[in-house]
Amino acid sequence: MSPQEAITAAMRTALTATGALSTPVNGVFDAPPQRAVRPYLLLDEPMLTDWSTKDQDGREVRTSVLVRDAGASRQRVRALAADVEAALAAMPSALGGGWRIVSRVLLRTRVVDEGSGVTAVVEHRVRMLRGA
Repeated sequence: MSPQEAITAAMRTALTATGALSTPVNGVFDAPPQRAVRPYLLLDEPMLTDWSTKDQDGREVRTSVLVRDAGASRQRVRALAADVEAALAAMPSALGGGWRIVSRVLLRTRVVDEGSGVTAVVEHRVRMLRGA
């Protein structure tokens, strides 16, 4: 399993397994959906860089989850972004393919007005290693 597949699958599982997100959100998607009704979550493509040691493969991953909501109110999108932060903070360290998370840091959460809706962008830095 590639590091990208491992982190994406773990994030999807963490976001769909959370009761706080499963009810108010209409889905978790890897690409902008054609017909989904907001609010929904969009997993942006992760950015990976090498973070290997002498004896282990490693990656530093920058992840973004977009919380897309309809309307102009920012209250609900902020609450959903906080739930996303909590779900990713609780994500287990063990990932598929022998990968494990060694650190994760919330970088920023930002709310952007799109005119027809509001989007919160939740960005994390995850460092992961593959066991020998």
